[in-house]
Amino acid sequence: MYKFLLSIGDYVTLMNRVFTRPQKGRIFWKHLFDEFLYLGVESLGIVAIISTFMGAVVAIQTAFNIESPLIPLSTVGFTTVQSMVLEFSPTVISLILAGKVGSRIASEIGTMRVTEQIDALEIMGVNSANYLIFPKVMACLLINPALIVFSMWLGVLGGWIAMEASGLVSTTDYLYGIRDSFRPYIVFYALIKTVFFAYIIATVSGYYGYMTKGGALEVGQASTKAVVSSSILIILFNLILTQILLT
Repeated sequence: MYKFLLSIGDYVTLMNRVFTRPQKGRIFWKHLFDEFLYLGVESLGIVAIISTFMGAVVAIQTAFNIESPLIPLSTVGFTTVQSMVLEFSPTVISLILAGKVGSRIASEIGTMRVTEQIDALEIMGVNSANYLIFPKVMACLLINPALIVFSMWLGVLGGWIAMEASGLVSTTDYLYGIRDSFRPYIVFYALIKTVFFAYIIATVSGYYGYMTKGGALEVGQASTKAVVSSSILIILFNLILTQILLT
């Protein structure tokens, strides 16, 4: 319990150093643009593949389970869009990004710590926490919602492709199901969750990387801890935010 409370204190102290005004704005914007590429653009491939196939799977499973003639086929489109927007895209994709992006952040900063590059920054009078972690946090907060919207669209598209290829549901019925009872609030709810999850991924991973001590082995351990802790917090806050925003 003592170690847990100490970790929380260290995390809060580190975040107090992270969220300060950058010492050199030009360098910050350059780093921010680089992080957009490393943390966002390079994640497009895995997000696209997983979202498309999961949307197709949800549509096929829904169509397979419609046995009563009283249930309209438009239910397939409705179920697909609800599943993708409410849960799969914001939560599952964020868990995947916690593994891909979180491990990268933790290992990158952890390597700089064990090779004494962070100590060198501190000696030069640079706020290393702000210099290294803040651009990553801002990049995740800005790019992750775009990735999630992209995931939602591809999931619905994947469901439509599956229905067209299998002939289970016509395009008219599928599109009617998407429009039927659609509430824009669910997209807002999903994006609110995404922002929280992005903050968790970037800050928790940055914390574990920054606090790394030892050598290469400890860098790997920090990366693993970052992914596990981020995933647990994402699941926990998913429940909390759902309870707050949907009840």
